[in-house]
Amino acid sequence: MLPDINAWLEESQVPYTDSVIGAAVFDLSGLPKEYFTTAESSDISWVQAIFQALGLQSLLMSSLRLDGFNHATVHGKIYCAVVVRQKARYMALLIQKNDVDAIAAPLIQWMQSFEPSSLKSTPRFSTV
Repeated sequence: MLPDINAWLEESQVPYTDSVIGAAVFDLSGLPKEYFTTAESSDISWVQAIFQALGLQSLLMSSLRLDGFNHATVHGKIYCAVVVRQKARYMALLIQKNDVDAIAAPLIQWMQSFEPSSLKSTPRFSTV
């Protein structure tokens, strides 16, 4: 069973729930499948930037024959989106820009095994 977000946060004492304001799930071809928003940001326009980044990543990987995509960060004015590849999908989280540097490495490790469907039972998030 994959880690529960709240239990993991309590163990690590890292306030990720305060930093995450949106989430998106993409299939392995880079197509968006599911979105989660919060009251802080109901706008999902950031998903377009992730879609484009995944397309560019796919093009570069096939053209240059690169291996091992681990994660990417797309920086905006106020927020950053962090994308990781999981076994069967890509997971992207929208985070306050000032929080990204402090939590980058632990967040990426956590995101690699995070089950996005658990956001459905987290009151801060709603499905779009």
